[in-house]
Amino acid sequence: MSKNHRNGKMSIHWGIAGAGKISHDFVTCLRTLPESEHVVLAVAARELSRAQNFSSLHKIKKAFDNYVELAEDKNIDVVYIGTLHPQHFDIAKLMLNHGKHVLCEKPLTMNLKQTTELINLAKQKKLFLMEGIWSRCFPIYETLKKEIESGSIGDVHQVLVSFGFRMPDVQRLNIKSLGGGTILDLGVYGIQFACLIFNNETPHTVQAAGCLNEEGVDQSVSTTFLYKGNRTATIITHCLVDLPNEAYIIGTKGMIKVPNFWCPTTVELPSGKINIPLPETEYKFNFINSVGFVYEANEVRNCILAGVTESSKVPHNVSLLVAQLEDEIRRQVGVTYLED
Repeated sequence: MSKNHRNGKMSIHWGIAGAGKISHDFVTCLRTLPESEHVVLAVAARELSRAQNFSSLHKIKKAFDNYVELAEDKNIDVVYIGTLHPQHFDIAKLMLNHGKHVLCEKPLTMNLKQTTELINLAKQKKLFLMEGIWSRCFPIYETLKKEIESGSIGDVHQVLVSFGFRMPDVQRLNIKSLGGGTILDLGVYGIQFACLIFNNETPHTVQAAGCLNEEGVDQSVSTTFLYKGNRTATIITHCLVDLPNEAYIIGTKGMIKVPNFWCPTTVELPSGKINIPLPETEYKFNFINSVGFVYEANEVRNCILAGVTESSKVPHNVSLLVAQLEDEIRRQVGVTYLED
């Protein structure tokens, strides 16, 4: 931890790896929070002009054209990684080896092998590492879990999740070298949701089928997880059409619907609808409900100040199971990457 913690000041000093749209939204969210809690000290990108433009826009003091200088900055406590998927592993490893805590966008890495290595390194270094499955930090998820535990919908036998947008020209989804495909980009949300509802149980059977583009990455995938006790989860992802983008949890006594399940502000229970509105802000974001990053940022801060190395909301065993299931889905669909 930096001196500010030992002096009794509770601010976390952030470094930002990547100057793209998702990093913009994350830093914009941090600007809505008190500087006594979160301060962004530096940003790094592969091109200095991108880092400088980003730092100018967000009033960040330092801009680097490489990630090593970011890692070597002794004033930074934690690094947010918002780069393309294939860069996650190397950048996270660099930061951990330089004593930095890490919040890395999903997918944490490209496969289970990399994820396992990264988690083991974080444990060895006694540093905080969290995959940025921000969904888990939204308050609606706590409401959802309590409702299921209450037994109001009986025994859960079916989870249905769809997540897809018409994005045929988005390069990061359609080019293999950029980590393209819906499994890693969108599927992670549906997979983590099934893991949440079924308490991180490993399904005994995975059945997946999908359509690939000429690059050999998936543009649509339908996956079913089979669990003991006649329980199933079905997850559909797509980048050629808009899907309903909802989740359903169906039990023997009723059903729960979660609109915008990856960043929900509403849940529809048998007893009625519950709304938990996002914090109000005048800032502009690139993606839906991005001000909800405040929940994730505060979770990271709380964990670091508490001295823990993983979040109870997105623990390492969740990231490991998600990576394992992503690997199996890709194997069945026929998607491979250089990192494999």
